[in-house]
Amino acid sequence: MTGNTEVVVIGGGYAGVMAANRLTRRADVTVTLVNPRPTFVDRIRLHQLVGGSDDAVVDYRDVLAERVRLVVDTVTRIDAGERTLALAGGGTAAYDYLVYAVGSGSADPRVPGAARFAYPIADLEEARRLRAAVDAAPATAAVTVVGAGPTGIETAAELAETGRAVTLVCGDVLGPYLHERGRRSVAKRLAGLGVTVVEGPGAEVMEVTADAVRLADGRELRGDLTVWTAGFGVPDLAARSGLRTDAAGRLLTDETLTSMDDVRIVAAGDSAAPSDLPFRMSCQAAVQLGPQAAETVLSRIAGTRPAPVEVGFLGQCISLGRRAGIFQFSRRDDTAKGLHLGGRPGGKAKELICRSIVWQLGHEARKPGTRKWWAKDAKREQAVRARREAAASAVRQEGIA
Repeated sequence: MTGNTEVVVIGGGYAGVMAANRLTRRADVTVTLVNPRPTFVDRIRLHQLVGGSDDAVVDYRDVLAERVRLVVDTVTRIDAGERTLALAGGGTAAYDYLVYAVGSGSADPRVPGAARFAYPIADLEEARRLRAAVDAAPATAAVTVVGAGPTGIETAAELAETGRAVTLVCGDVLGPYLHERGRRSVAKRLAGLGVTVVEGPGAEVMEVTADAVRLADGRELRGDLTVWTAGFGVPDLAARSGLRTDAAGRLLTDETLTSMDDVRIVAAGDSAAPSDLPFRMSCQAAVQLGPQAAETVLSRIAGTRPAPVEVGFLGQCISLGRRAGIFQFSRRDDTAKGLHLGGRPGGKAKELICRSIVWQLGHEARKPGTRKWWAKDAKREQAVRARREAAASAVRQEGIA
């Protein structure tokens, strides 16, 4: 390809910013980032926004390369045939290549009353609404947090540390990702903060009302505020645009992160489903997927074969208030080990990681392409091969039938 190449990145989160910055490696590539907000949202700090210890935003000038043009708008439709994007503001944007990095948000709770009475916390606006509600509530107001994952645990701990009476409803088990040893450490810290943990058979939430949460076993937990952190969903932009997605709405791609429908569209982050085997929705995956999506685009521009994705995990870190936390170590395939770092050291590790993420974004902006290695999960290739063999077998069986 000769001449200037227009690349548009949809979504200015961790994956989108990393992709946009990496694309500036080539002087003949014009990069445009389309994002609905003028500032970068540091999502891994949204629970701190709710607790009042951080605003969870960073100026794009600190994390985005100068050559990247920021357009504050929302993409409403992708026209792959024409290679154009329709924008909510009424305009359009043309592209030669597109990086689809729309991220994730709150999932439809599908529980009666949850959408009406509970406060989600998956994006900046939701976290700010919850913060305002917490500020307006009396100091004695009880808070019920629904969700046993990192967001639920962190929000419960953050609010409890400010003196709130907090109940954490986990459903089956506290911290499903955690190893049993790590889970015990988290439970001990939450107990020390005064958080009441509700888990086990019958602890599934069946209904949310204005002042209570009703569980499957008939229990009713009274509370003044309910926070909903159970699950994440992805925007339906790809599906609305006629592109193939997985059951959750993530864009289906091959192992080079290229759309199954169009070689000009590449995906990264929470909204990507390579080989229909998506990685865990996380900042940890996003900062690896973003640059690799960009490298796929750069390879196509250069006329070379894109490399398959390589993502490996180190663990999961969870803050437990401002003075403690846990780093749960994992294998590269994202399964927890028996080793964890807890207490104050765990809290310091979490804070160091949070700061390092923003540093990584800024470093990629200043020196795109300096990171050339990825933590590889050796089991990924086996899983992809098994998926392909299963799909081929299903096609054969269908032909026989």
